[in-house]
Amino acid sequence: MKVIWTPFAKKELIRTAKYINMVFGKKTKNEFLQNVHHANRQIGINPNIGKVEPSLYDRVIMYRCFVVSRHNKIVYCIMDDHISVVDFWDCRRDPDALAAQVK
Repeated sequence: MKVIWTPFAKKELIRTAKYINMVFGKKTKNEFLQNVHHANRQIGINPNIGKVEPSLYDRVIMYRCFVVSRHNKIVYCIMDDHISVVDFWDCRRDPDALAAQVK
């Protein structure tokens, strides 16, 4: 299934990658982006691989999350003809903020 990232999710991923590059260097950033790419492929192959996102369980649309690293996860929903990545979430943030951010 095709995985489509929203502009907001792309922006969050880019922001995170820039931070990793600045703090940890290019090699770590590239490894991180490889992990994201691998996760993206896994979600496309098996959309139900991610667990239901607990912060968004009460929504009409079922949101799932797939952990990419110790600190980050992809938040997505399964549509009829594609998968929509709605956020790239830093797990160290307040989970209630995720509920407020995803509309």
